[in-house]
Amino acid sequence: MRRLALLLLSVVCCQMSTVFAQVGEPRTDLAVGVNGGFVMNKVSFYPSVKQKFKMGLQTGVTARYTCEKYFNMLCALQGEINYSQAGWKENVKDASDTYQRTLHYVQVPLLANLGFGRERGGVKGFLVVGPQIGFCIGESTKDGERFNVPRELVGGKDQHDLEVQKKFEYGITGGLGMDVSTKNGHHFLVEGRYFYSLSDIYGNSKQDPFGRSANTTIIAKVSYLFDIKRTKL
Repeated sequence: MRRLALLLLSVVCCQMSTVFAQVGEPRTDLAVGVNGGFVMNKVSFYPSVKQKFKMGLQTGVTARYTCEKYFNMLCALQGEINYSQAGWKENVKDASDTYQRTLHYVQVPLLANLGFGRERGGVKGFLVVGPQIGFCIGESTKDGERFNVPRELVGGKDQHDLEVQKKFEYGITGGLGMDVSTKNGHHFLVEGRYFYSLSDIYGNSKQDPFGRSANTTIIAKVSYLFDIKRTKL
């Protein structure tokens, strides 16, 4: 799966390079702003751990540089610095008990942004795709009484006792959205995005409890951007 994801990312990057290398109408539009939204996260464990989606928050800053209009497609590069809450929530059989782990990340996606629609003063749909890196800056646990007693008394699983071993994270992210812009340079964005981590949060050797332990995230977010540099049309 990792090799397939890396292959797809390589193909996308090659296609983006080809698009940006074409001769189109040049643009030098720079927009910056803020973003925020909700995330639904699971950790892909192998051997598997029964989970529900863990809800969390994401917020950060966004910068988008539009460099070219190629036919009806607006080509841009987009970068973000986000704080995001990942982790997992276990599907505990005893409804009176709980266990969830929140992983706090600083994440930096670097995206190709391809837009179709009204350039200014209207609605534009867009596709974003690209690599994302992150760093775990902390973690917290919420559990019930059964998980608070000594582990040897309840036969708890290894993930309950392990802190994050690999704080650096990398993967690919992509999504679709809509940009509603005004003629004077304000942008209101709504989008959905998916992140697939290519790295694990725990060691994955034969001596480790898990061969796979990676975040997978569904993101719903809104953004507000304003132009600080605009091409004269």
